[in-house]
Amino acid sequence: MRIKIIDLRLRTIIGMNDSERTKLQDVIINVEIDFDGKRVAQSDSIEDTVNYRTITKRIIKEVEQSQFFMLEKLASHILSIVMEDPKVEYAQVELGKPHSVRFADSVSIVTSERRS
Repeated sequence: MRIKIIDLRLRTIIGMNDSERTKLQDVIINVEIDFDGKRVAQSDSIEDTVNYRTITKRIIKEVEQSQFFMLEKLASHILSIVMEDPKVEYAQVELGKPHSVRFADSVSIVTSERRS
């Protein structure tokens, strides 16, 4: 099964320029989480699934308190939060920074990890 967290909009300090280091900027986060859903499909129990609410709360807390320079580092940090749940078999994080390039809606970084 796949869980998708779509367009999680948060504000954080991100960027290299002096102006980016002094004010909160918008970021948009999309997460895809693959896990074995057979057990939860049978049990209908929260213990048998990936708790996306818990993961989302942790992402919100970490991102809003962070002050990274590079999108790549923040995306990697978010991915590590998702992969902390041992039920996650594969995860992909897309982190977008709206209006960071003239004439573009957003610039984004995509990173993923598969549990071996």
